[in-house]
Amino acid sequence: AEAERERRAKVINADGEFQAAAKLSEAADVLSRYPIAIQLRYLQTMREIASERNTTTFFPLPMELFGAVINAFKPAQPPKSEPGG
Repeated sequence: AEAERERRAKVINADGEFQAAAKLSEAADVLSRYPIAIQLRYLQTMREIASERNTTTFFPLPMELFGAVINAFKPAQPPKSEPGG
């Protein structure tokens, strides 16, 4: 009986992970189609952090900087070979 409960718990956990991954994929799709959406989310996060009474330190950075950071982590493209050679 305990093994069955553990099995069900694992299935429920895996289903939750699957649903979370699907939602993250949807969010990535929206953000890729509407670049301003990430700026709005950034501003919303700043507002939420500022309204809380905590010791979080937040360093606002220009959104353009994130493009350079993302590109820095992309794998290098192999050089294209010359035709006939």
